Amino acid sequence: MKKYTGFLLLAFLQYFSFGQQFTANYDEAKIPAYSLPDPLIFNNGTAVKSLKDWKIRRAEIYSDFEKEVFGAVPKWNGSLRWVVLSSKDDAIEGIAKRREVRLELSNGIQKNDLTILIYLPQNSKDAPVFLSYNFDGNHTTTTDSDVLIPDSWVSNNKELGILNNHANENGRGKMISRWPVKEIVSHGFGLATVYYGDVDPDFDDGFKNGVHQLFDSGRDSTSWGAVVAWAWGLSRIMDYFEKDQEINANKIIVLGHSRLGKAALWAGASDLRFAMVVSNCSGCGGAALSKRIYGETVGSINHAFPHWFCNNFKKYSLREDLLPVDQHELIALMAPRPVYVASAADDLWADPKGEFLACVYASPVYELLGGKKFPVKEMPMLCAPILGDISYHIRPGKHDITLYDWNCYMDVASQFFKLSH
Repeated sequence: MKKYTGFLLLAFLQYFSFGQQFTANYDEAKIPAYSLPDPLIFNNGTAVKSLKDWKIRRAEIYSDFEKEVFGAVPKWNGSLRWVVLSSKDDAIEGIAKRREVRLELSNGIQKNDLTILIYLPQNSKDAPVFLSYNFDGNHTTTTDSDVLIPDSWVSNNKELGILNNHANENGRGKMISRWPVKEIVSHGFGLATVYYGDVDPDFDDGFKNGVHQLFDSGRDSTSWGAVVAWAWGLSRIMDYFEKDQEINANKIIVLGHSRLGKAALWAGASDLRFAMVVSNCSGCGGAALSKRIYGETVGSINHAFPHWFCNNFKKYSLREDLLPVDQHELIALMAPRPVYVASAADDLWADPKGEFLACVYASPVYELLGGKKFPVKEMPMLCAPILGDISYHIRPGKHDITLYDWNCYMDVASQFFKLSH
């Protein structure tokens, strides 16, 4: 124990000084030489040669991510209830059905509620559904005046009129550019979105709020952080979908942008019920290779957001070369399900090339499982998507999710689910 404590102290001092002097590297020539772990080589050095081997190797990779990066969820013995809060049968100019559903998670003493805003096509009971968190409240994704405003903690945002960590009417519809609901429904898809702070508030609160409070267990170096809490919440929503007769739980596409892209990837790795996984500009700790040390790094993310990952991840601040895993292996954990990774040209902080290379190096796992090989090894041109079992595109612009991104995701999902328009 003393040895481990001393190591953590050293890591803390390194990451503290790192935070004081950090300057991001955006020069490819300054990327250090690095070696990536092979997803098809066991930790003992033997090769993965079969599907049976891969199932064992997959568990090995997952365990390394769980113990060293994201953290482990304690056993859940609680209950899940739900209630329909509102419904509208002629939403979005009559093309959609809209519902708001409150999920109530309880351990018998404490409870945590989250509200799902759901849009489904009028004429389809079998539509694939995109499931994605939003950053500022369900009401910010729509101009519908009767969609509820969250009463949970919300980050202050002057543009949305949030000054006291409480959402209000000023934010209604302000983020609608990220949520092209009419286009999504018109293409035959449903959309379900939840304010991520309903699941876990995004500040370093000592893990006393959100779903963490439902677990009466001590914490250690492998305990779960906020990213895993958000991923766990997505799985509880999936539990509900399996009971909802209007939703086909076999056709759920989990999607996330930025930090919520990290959560979507971990949800896809942890819960095989998700049929497709989408990472939009997820960067460090998401789709971007950590060992490239480009843009945001392990040290900078741990310094800025110490509550996102498990404490063991802090050991690798300024020591990315010692990481036993890298993000191409996280993408490989989705196999053989389709996964889509997307970047933005001006979003250098998220390392677009590192996200692309993760797709390249995840490809051998998909090939082993009978999937299509990722066909290129050089970055594609802007707006020239590579579509397949592993898909990737880079578009012009900043760190955001746009209609272009959504159209690309719907193109792949339409092929996978064999939708006709």
